[in-house]
Amino acid sequence: MKITILGSGTSQGVPVIACDCLVCKSKNIKDKRLRSSVMIEVDNQVLIIDSGPDFRHQMLNNNVINIDAIIFTHHHKDHVAGLDDVRAYNHKWNKFIEVYCNKLTRKVLNNEYPYIFSKEIYPGTPKVNINLISNNDFYINKTKIIPISALHYKLPVFGYRINDFIYLTDVSYISDDEKNKMLGADLIVLDALRIKPHLSHFNLSQAISVINELQPKKALFTHISHYMGLHDEINKTLPNNINLSYDGQIIFL
Repeated sequence: MKITILGSGTSQGVPVIACDCLVCKSKNIKDKRLRSSVMIEVDNQVLIIDSGPDFRHQMLNNNVINIDAIIFTHHHKDHVAGLDDVRAYNHKWNKFIEVYCNKLTRKVLNNEYPYIFSKEIYPGTPKVNINLISNNDFYINKTKIIPISALHYKLPVFGYRINDFIYLTDVSYISDDEKNKMLGADLIVLDALRIKPHLSHFNLSQAISVINELQPKKALFTHISHYMGLHDEINKTLPNNINLSYDGQIIFL
C-alpha cells in the first residue's frame, strides 16, 4: 500500500492570504500546506479521501493519471470544493467516478453541484456515482473500508481504516468504541490543528494523547494551521514515532 499526503493544511491553507507570520513567510517547502487530503494506492486501485479546493493542484503536483473513487469525511467546503475537477478523469477514461459519503454530505453535494445531479445533463458535466455509507464496513471492489465515526465539534464525521492505515481529520472527539477500531495500526494520520486548544479540532497535546493511547507504529499529524509553528521546529519536540505530515509525503505500508 502506498500513501501520499496530498494536502496537510487547514481550511485556509498555509500560507494564509495576507498573513505575514513566520510560518506563512517560511521558505521551507514543508511549511507550504494545501487543504487536507490523502491518496491511497491499494489493490490496484487509487482512492482519494476528500477533494478540497486544491484538488486540481494536488492531482497535477503528484501526476495522478487515474483515480477510482473519492471517499468523503464530511461536507465542509475545504473537503468537497474540488469535486468538479473529476471530469478530467471522466474525459480521459470515459468512466464515472465512484463517490462514497453519508446522507448529509450527499445532500450538500446536491446543493453545491446541482448541475452534476440534474436530470438535464449539461455537456461536460462531471460524472459521478454516489454510494451512500453509514458507520458500517463497506468495500470498494475487494478493498475493505472501515468507517470510524467521530465528532467535529457537534458535526458527525468519518475517518477511515484501510488495512493497517487510518486517516482521521477534522475531529475533536472519538468515543472508546470507535477508538477500538483504531488499535493495532501501522500508521495513523490524525488531526492536530495548532498548539492552543480549539473548539472543533484536536490541538497538538490532545492528538499526542490519542496516539499514546492507541500506540500505532507511526503517526503523522495533518490539518495543520499556521498557528502550529514551523514544521522543523515542532518536529523536534515530538515523540520518536510522531511527526507532522507535509504535502507530497509518501509512505509505504
